[in-house]
Amino acid sequence: MNFKQLHQQDDALLLCNVWDVTSAKQAQALGFKAIGTSSAAIATSLGYQDGEAMDFATLRFMVERIANNTSLPLSVDIEAGFSENPLVVVQHIKTLVELGVVGVNIEDSVVTHSTNTRSLVDSELFAQRLEHISMLLKEQGVDVFINVRTDPFLLNLDNALEETLSRLVRYQAAGANGIFIPCITEQSDISACVASTSLPINVMCMPQLVDFETLSALGVKRISMGSFLHEKLAKECHHHFKTVLEQQSFTSVFSDA
Repeated sequence: MNFKQLHQQDDALLLCNVWDVTSAKQAQALGFKAIGTSSAAIATSLGYQDGEAMDFATLRFMVERIANNTSLPLSVDIEAGFSENPLVVVQHIKTLVELGVVGVNIEDSVVTHSTNTRSLVDSELFAQRLEHISMLLKEQGVDVFINVRTDPFLLNLDNALEETLSRLVRYQAAGANGIFIPCITEQSDISACVASTSLPINVMCMPQLVDFETLSALGVKRISMGSFLHEKLAKECHHHFKTVLEQQSFTSVFSDA
């Protein structure tokens, strides 16, 4: 079953978000059907802020290492594309596809690092850019699943549902293959988004999110982990380092407790 077909099943595709070779190998060993990079997790692990603070060459290196060590379908988070120029974004995508990548995430918000703020891009301008990217990829025979991330819920807008529904329509017309709505949790909001498009809807790990069976029943087709598991592991690493420091021995390292 190819990557696009994995988005058309009755049960939503649980995508394992990874950040290095070890996490990718663990996902494959556990039987996940597909993996996707977490931009935030990769950035944090390399000492960068999320939001394209690292350059595309660094992302390419990490993707190549992951792709060379797993046979699972791999989707890559390219954030806002690492360029405002559609020609450059297409070249980035082609580079990743040549490494074996089958899907990309591209988002409609950008981070201003001088103020450490994230803001939405105008939906019409983003749709025009997306349409240009989709057209160029098709002309060049590049087959890749474009998952568009739209961020009204992530930014906690007062009119998040209304703004998301408006953007869904535009992005579908512009050539998106799927829609990712991080931070959406209310079942009524999820149902409204599913009903507004024929594209597969992707949601993300959140404390208030319902279980996977319920999400599948609502019509969700893809579930992502984001960077939350990476953050949890970082906290566990802190705990283990602290224990060694406090106990002044390595006993805890070899304990199952």
